[in-house]
Amino acid sequence: MNSVTAGGQLPYRDFIAQGLHYLTRTHSGVPTAEIISSANWKGAALSPDQITWRFTAKQIAALEQRAEEIQLEGKSIAEVAASDFDIPALAGFIRDWRQALTDGAGVVLAKGLPVHSWGKRTASLVYWGIGHLLGKPGAQNPQQELLGHVKDYREHHPEVRLYRTNAHIRFHCDPADVVGLLCLQPSASGGASRIASSVAIFNEIRRRDPQLAARLFKPFRMDRRGEETPGSRPWDLITPSCFDGATLRTFWHTDYFESVARHQDVELTREESTLIEWFEEIGNDPAFRLDMDFEAGDIQLISNHSIVHGRTAYTDNDTSRHLLRLWLSLE
Repeated sequence: MNSVTAGGQLPYRDFIAQGLHYLTRTHSGVPTAEIISSANWKGAALSPDQITWRFTAKQIAALEQRAEEIQLEGKSIAEVAASDFDIPALAGFIRDWRQALTDGAGVVLAKGLPVHSWGKRTASLVYWGIGHLLGKPGAQNPQQELLGHVKDYREHHPEVRLYRTNAHIRFHCDPADVVGLLCLQPSASGGASRIASSVAIFNEIRRRDPQLAARLFKPFRMDRRGEETPGSRPWDLITPSCFDGATLRTFWHTDYFESVARHQDVELTREESTLIEWFEEIGNDPAFRLDMDFEAGDIQLISNHSIVHGRTAYTDNDTSRHLLRLWLSLE
């Protein structure tokens, strides 16, 4: 159901509008020096205290009450708006999280939601409501899916999205200002969320080869992985990095920048291949990366402008790893 607000607007961004909002980035020129900012961090030196919050009993009770009221009203997730989760007890957290995501390290870990006792329906409503408080949620694919289910569907074909498998996922960004993951059920083993600062990676590439780093500010071809319309080319042109004189914003996708070479008459240049190799090498360096093992009830929020993320492979037992994914635009 595509419900609208009183002003005639959807309470979320559709897939295309969200992507256009995210990719509208100001660019004034290639950086001529190392970028110094809070987003320039290395995992080995990032303190957990800098990025971790824990929900209080008062906040949990207020969230649970609102979710129960919404269910009694018969609203679907698509009909929920920010006004449905006007919870003063959360105001401080939301302010801190926005600051961390826009002007800080770009990552938030919020712990302690009782998802097992709530069940998936209440947990989903609470998560969606928190998203509305932080920004504007958006659809995650052309089918307008609002909450993605990250789990192993045991699908086996060349164009399967890796989040639907238990495989290792290489570094990438999603086309939204912020991506969130709520852990409903962790894996039996593996499945760590691996993140790295794209600002720190850029600085290291620039240290190694300034001319090669400048190539990041020119378009790359990105594989569309079967989502192109009939008659259109099977890849898009995406410029990985933009710099407005103060802030570096990067969209990266190792797999899609690399797999574009499977198409006829498309060949990666030496510069493109080297940058893809270096992004993975630097990001996976223990000095640069930060691995996060989720517990049930954890929410991870990361900026797609300043962080690349991936995942280690995992195994399940009698219960399956299950995360809910949320995409947000920050107004």
